[in-house]
Amino acid sequence: QVQLVESGGGLVQAGGSLRLSCAASGRTFSSYAMGWFRQAPGKEREFVAGISWNGGATYYGDFVKGRFIISRDNAKNTVYLQMNSLKPEDTAVYYCAAARSGSYYYTGVSRWDSWGQGTQVTVSS
Repeated sequence: QVQLVESGGGLVQAGGSLRLSCAASGRTFSSYAMGWFRQAPGKEREFVAGISWNGGATYYGDFVKGRFIISRDNAKNTVYLQMNSLKPEDTAVYYCAAARSGSYYYTGVSRWDSWGQGTQVTVSS
């Protein structure tokens, strides 16, 4: 398994942008599909975005609607989530996840093998 550490969360005003990063340990990072999930208080963890092992394919949750972009740099063992046009309802803890299966489009949490500790994103109105 890979170990994942997120960073880049914080407080931002509505309409603003944030870039989350997820640094992975391990030499097999490039073989994993990577994804981002989020969890707001009292709600289930939901899929935000996923990216294939080589970055050639991506998949997004319906609510993203072109506002977020997932990318990865395998040379740096890092995956990113660029979030634009943020809304108060985007407030949540954002988690990075890795899937050995390579299936970047799985939206269920059970299909993902490794998780980071999460980073808080708060969007004020």
